[in-house]
Amino acid sequence: MNFQKSIIQGIQLAFQNIYNHDLPLEQISLSPTKKEFEGSFTFVVFPFLKISQTTPENTAKAIGEYLKANLDEVNDYNVVKGFLNLVLNESTWIDLFQKLHSNPKLGQFPSKGQKVMVEYSSPNTNKPLHLGHLRNNFLGFAVAEILKANGYEVIKANLVNDRGIHICKSMVAYQHFGNGETPESSGLKGDHLAGKYYVLFDQEYKKQIKELVEKGNSEEEAKKTAPILLQAQDMLRKWEMGDQEVVDLWKKMNSWVYAGFDATYKKMGVDFDKFYYESDTYLLGKDIVEEGLAKGVFFKKENGSVWVDLTDEGLDEKLVLRGDGTSVYITQDMGTADLKYKDFQIDKSVYVVGNEQDYHFDVLFKIMRKLGRSYGPGLYHLSYGMVDLPTGKMKSREGTVVDADDLINEMIETAEHHTKELGKIEGFNEEQAKELYEILGLGALKYFLLKVDPKKRMLFNPQESIEFQGYTGPFVQYSHARIAAILRKADQIGVNYGKADFSDIKDLAESEVALIQLLSEFDRKIQLAADDYSPAVIAQYLFDLAKEYNRFYADLPIFHEKETTLVDFRVALSALTAKTIKRGMSLLGIQVPERM
Repeated sequence: MNFQKSIIQGIQLAFQNIYNHDLPLEQISLSPTKKEFEGSFTFVVFPFLKISQTTPENTAKAIGEYLKANLDEVNDYNVVKGFLNLVLNESTWIDLFQKLHSNPKLGQFPSKGQKVMVEYSSPNTNKPLHLGHLRNNFLGFAVAEILKANGYEVIKANLVNDRGIHICKSMVAYQHFGNGETPESSGLKGDHLAGKYYVLFDQEYKKQIKELVEKGNSEEEAKKTAPILLQAQDMLRKWEMGDQEVVDLWKKMNSWVYAGFDATYKKMGVDFDKFYYESDTYLLGKDIVEEGLAKGVFFKKENGSVWVDLTDEGLDEKLVLRGDGTSVYITQDMGTADLKYKDFQIDKSVYVVGNEQDYHFDVLFKIMRKLGRSYGPGLYHLSYGMVDLPTGKMKSREGTVVDADDLINEMIETAEHHTKELGKIEGFNEEQAKELYEILGLGALKYFLLKVDPKKRMLFNPQESIEFQGYTGPFVQYSHARIAAILRKADQIGVNYGKADFSDIKDLAESEVALIQLLSEFDRKIQLAADDYSPAVIAQYLFDLAKEYNRFYADLPIFHEKETTLVDFRVALSALTAKTIKRGMSLLGIQVPERM
């Protein structure tokens, strides 16, 4: 929006000419004028009264007069206390519309020449994905797409937690209760089958604790000595030693889980460029501990354990290697951070992980910066809040988790019921209707989980998310389908809305100006969403745009308009709105239907 720069430069010149003061450009900002006042942009003069040495009203009036006299873009102004509201010339809006209309790369910035890795999903291979994973995956995918739109080269990564005591628990339970069951023989997806045995382990473990307590053991002792837990611990030791039987079972069960995950990822519409596996990375990082000791970043205690002192960074002392030489989580995370850089020479690395890990990532990033890593300043933890359902919190080991596959299927069924009820599938065959239900169901789910600022804990309400009115995905999707129908009609009757020159249009309606202004903000919103790592910025913008278009559509005739040029223009304005909605929703990983 070059005219905004022009206005800001004009305000700078106004201060020079009226008050003989050089005001830096970065101190001048414009905001959209509130709907109840005439104007498009507002300049707030209160911070500059020391310069003008007069009242807010006089200051705003003097600057308004200067801009009206000296800038082609400014047609008029009005003053409300210390708020200078600027009314722009219609030719400014038409010029702006034509630039947007003819832009072949809508919502795509030139290359920044920088690489960013976005790591998300990070599932455990002992259970299926659940509602919390949905927010994680949708956030990670959307942030990756938004960063791509901003000109970054993006690598989508998934660090799979495929080893450890929790994985061995499923394996031990399978040995006890599996009877050779497979995904094929059970009819269960592989990840659901592994999850079944994780739940069975927990049930058997609690049963054994109870029996030990009844025999006179303390509960604490019973928890440590329950036979099934000791078997899981023994299995982990055998796995680490490469025991063939254990490794074979581990590979078999993990292969079932990966097939299950792949099916869920495909249905969710997310993908990855690189998979890392904890079984390959868990021994990494010990060389970095040696490096840290040599550099004086780490220190040893009497028992041989290695620590980092982060008290100067507002934290505490943190263990980075045990006295017996075994790793802790931070050890392998240091090693994995180096591995990522070695693989891709990334400038930024975004970790999409829940806010219960805030402290861990704060420590990790401070360590890597102390060690002088070139990628250290670009480390970022996209910390997000948990998702609750109206029924309460979820616990996977007790089998009460809200399963991702079930929730997706439920959303698609709800979309089907809702769409049929509203009669929005006239003329659809069975396959087309099925595709529409999937687009609406998944769109509702993604949009609802992404429209909330990632940092906030949220309550997911399936029924509310599927509504066709209000702040929902289906409302935005339906708005796109409505415009697509208008464009089909325009094509049928030969409207020339693809032309580039609308400069002869006069007397734009207020709703047309408001729509052009909102469309012109798309690039800025993409930048803001990338700066804040927040898809919620895009979700809010698309809702506002769909709402503004519906107001324009209600206010002004399109095909009943007598003037041909205005018909062409309003259809072109509709086409740009549809294109912007489609591009914006794609950044959120959401499809939009062409008809409903």
